[in-house]
This record gives sequence, C-alpha cells and structure tokens, in this order.
Amino acid sequence: MKFFLITDNKDTLMGMRLVGIEGVIEHERNKVLQEIEKVLHDKSVGILLITTNLVDLCPEVISELKLKRKRPLIVEIPDRHGGKKIGVSIDEYVSDAIGIKL
Repeated sequence: MKFFLITDNKDTLMGMRLVGIEGVIEHERNKVLQEIEKVLHDKSVGILLITTNLVDLCPEVISELKLKRKRPLIVEIPDRHGGKKIGVSIDEYVSDAIGIKL
C-alpha cells in the first residue's frame, strides 16, 4: 500500500516526494474530483493525503468518502503555510466527546 498526495502547493509536493510520496498539484474543484476518482480506482493507494485548501473546495464529497469508504484512508493535511488549525479542532472534538476541556 502506498500514499498519494493531492495538493495545491508545489512546496508541499516537493517535501512529500523527498520521503517517497507521489502526488499531483491541482487548483480547480473539477480537477481535484478527477484526481480523487483516479485514486479511488487505484487499489495500490491506501492513504490519500489532501491539503486543507482542497478539502475546502469539495467538503461534501470528502465527508461522504470518509464515511462510506474503507479505502483509501483520506487524511487532511495543512500545507506549509498552515491553514485551519487542525489541532484545535481535534481538541474540540475530544473535549465535546468526553465532556472535559483539554
């Protein structure tokens, strides 16, 4: 099983290539959806990494795939500029789930 990256940032792609992760750069919703479709049909891809900005282009599609498909695992990652505070939202989810502020 391998990783695959869909990003909107060439620096993110270069960094991932340094550790052996291939991917593509896309900026348009339709192109992102086409790449996701390709990955869904590639049985060798176990984990799809996708940058936050691209998740924001098609949140309903990403959410549905996360809920309904076992493979590939879809992981949202920030690019080198940050983006949403993913860690903060995780803390909020955990706090809501257990009822204790972290």
